[in-house]
Amino acid sequence: MKIVILGAGRIGGSLARNLSNSDYQVSIVDQNKIRLSDLEDKLDIMSVEGNASSLLTLKKSGLDEDTIVIAVTSNDEANIIACQIAKNAFNVKKTICRFKDDSYIDQLNIFGEGIIDIPISPENEVTSHLIELIKHPGAEQIEEFAEGKVKLVSVKAKKKGKLVGRELRHIKDDIPEVDAYIPSIYRKGKPFVPSGDTVIKENDEVYFLSSESNIGPIVDEFRVHEDSYSRIMIVGGGKIGFSLAKDLEKTYKVKLIDSNSERCSSLSKDLEKTIVLCGSATDENLLKSENIANIDLFCALTNDDETNVMSSLLAKKMGAKKTMIILNNPSYLGLVPGFIDIYIAPYRLTVSSVLQDLRDSDVAQEVILKTDLGAEAIEGIVHTNEYTSSLFGKPIKEIPLPEGCSIGTVIRHGDVIMPNSNVDLALNDHLIIFLSDKNMMSEVEALFKPS
Repeated sequence: MKIVILGAGRIGGSLARNLSNSDYQVSIVDQNKIRLSDLEDKLDIMSVEGNASSLLTLKKSGLDEDTIVIAVTSNDEANIIACQIAKNAFNVKKTICRFKDDSYIDQLNIFGEGIIDIPISPENEVTSHLIELIKHPGAEQIEEFAEGKVKLVSVKAKKKGKLVGRELRHIKDDIPEVDAYIPSIYRKGKPFVPSGDTVIKENDEVYFLSSESNIGPIVDEFRVHEDSYSRIMIVGGGKIGFSLAKDLEKTYKVKLIDSNSERCSSLSKDLEKTIVLCGSATDENLLKSENIANIDLFCALTNDDETNVMSSLLAKKMGAKKTMIILNNPSYLGLVPGFIDIYIAPYRLTVSSVLQDLRDSDVAQEVILKTDLGAEAIEGIVHTNEYTSSLFGKPIKEIPLPEGCSIGTVIRHGDVIMPNSNVDLALNDHLIIFLSDKNMMSEVEALFKPS
């Protein structure tokens, strides 16, 4: 199958890197010759220089009935036009279209019936992730599975955590009424599948699966209990900053900083309780006058990574208790740990959304957890095929999986079941599987392929 990616920016480039080692024939289109050359030198893909919404350019990229088009340029209108040409002129198999302005998603039919098969809006996903992390202080990453019934949470063990220095099995002694499963722990950057005998060490990064209501008690096992946030400062009045302020102002005391006076005027009218401030988030005098030392959470959400990083470092230095930023450039991933408390990479969320829509297997959800290390988690539906036929009725612990993979949860007829020796595999089970390396995906996918 052929995949043509329109746009070689951060999202397009990340998609190309994730798909180049697969069985797909990947091409990427962009007007930036340097970007294309860089990707073509490193990856087994074809590049086409030109305007992504041009008929001639799309023809050069080899579109046909077996092609999936992924339009992820930074321009919504260019993405829409490209999808229209791809469907009408080449009758491509599927179009996936990224929208920065989600108002388009509510009126897709005006572009033509069946023109855009799958719309994606990373900004909405980013806002949802930010809200989840704000609701659960101490958690560093929260992902949703089984339509919200199961959450996969990352938490870093701290010195005074109850379980630090103890065996993992004691989590049941401390909170016997809470059901959870820990599929993986990262220690000094390396993953392993833990057992009840595993002794938790300071700075272990622990991934656990449980319901939303259990997140707080489990997080508290690995670090000192953190009180709920009260005062929040947001930097950046764009779509994400505005949406977050709008949602939070009902419950929290919110201040929002933006450097554009016209945008600030608009924000002041549209926000009810949020205090809108016009200025620079790297202005020490402004931060001091707004009592930065009393801020519980400083959220830097502009489109500029440097502004987000530098303003957060300054806020932390001046007394802000915790910092959270948006990080667009993958090159910065190795720099922020230890300096920034929490970061969200929008391109990671977009790539996750696209990948699950490309699978031949019955994958309901796929999430990239660590872009740099290739860790992923998927939720798939088990079907009868030559690989699974001999596994039904056997304990799920006996399912042969690559080393570093573990089944975290079973969802059966809507009920969530944590894995144990008494759980046997059944047809149509939803399995949530943690993979420490994305290269294991093809072996795991075999469980979810229809016959």
